[in-house]
Amino acid sequence: MESIGTTIIELESLGVAARPDVPMSECTTWRIGGPADLLIEIADPSDFRAALNVLTRNEVPWRILGRGSNTLVSDKGIRGAVLRLGRWFEAVEVVPPRITVGSAHSFIKLAILAGKNGLSGLEWAGGIPGSVGGAICMNAGAHGSDMSRNLESAEVIFADGETRTLTCGDFEFSYRHSILQDRQGLVTKAVLLLEPGDPKDITEKMNRLRNYRLETQPLQQPCAGSVFRNPEGDFAARLIEESGLKGLRHGGAEISRMHANFIVNVGGAKASDVIWLMDEAQRKVREKFGIELRPEVMRIGED
Repeated sequence: MESIGTTIIELESLGVAARPDVPMSECTTWRIGGPADLLIEIADPSDFRAALNVLTRNEVPWRILGRGSNTLVSDKGIRGAVLRLGRWFEAVEVVPPRITVGSAHSFIKLAILAGKNGLSGLEWAGGIPGSVGGAICMNAGAHGSDMSRNLESAEVIFADGETRTLTCGDFEFSYRHSILQDRQGLVTKAVLLLEPGDPKDITEKMNRLRNYRLETQPLQQPCAGSVFRNPEGDFAARLIEESGLKGLRHGGAEISRMHANFIVNVGGAKASDVIWLMDEAQRKVREKFGIELRPEVMRIGED
């Protein structure tokens, strides 16, 4: 892309850091992915607005990359720019019963902080990797709860430059879905409304749920979380396991022997290896149960 060179020059003149050809395997929890044409470090909202103007003027497509979970980047990489958020977006303020938090803040660390401050409602999030912004975008959830139960409002800068404070209802949350999957934008910060509780009880519940995840999910291996959404009234892991696919390996990727709805990188996995296993899981489950598994992970990049 000829416009990438021009974009870098313009961004650097504005004090916005940008690097070309950065491997996405360095930026995703799966440790998979070819290079992005451009990686832009966004220090604060003013940086984002400046970058947005430059990218729009040069017709360079862009996307936000949080902590790289729930994401499969193609082996050919990403054409255009990937934006990574800096420390401004990790700020957090606790004023019970609310927490105001930046979109790049670790979701796990936020859950722990809430518990220490005697705020209940995020116990389910104690083992979920990723950022607050990613959790809002995907309406992350576990153990019968999700982000829609906790979010009061969030500030969003949309791709057209419009800045709005959206209420929880404005996000039109559904299972693993929000309007941010349909309208591109950046969550800058969010306000969560929680319930007062006993810090000891909250911590004990969080530890119990986290330990359960560690015992049943391969979180010590490079992975991206659940690969498929659970069909209504059933579990993707059960369907994949009963289709005889646990432990199936292709290249450097394997359907986890611990949890069948996880695909792990056992060494040198490529995106094509993961896609092969996903296709095989969908085919087998379709043949055996007549159910079409829908991916939960986001596939991005050049096919």
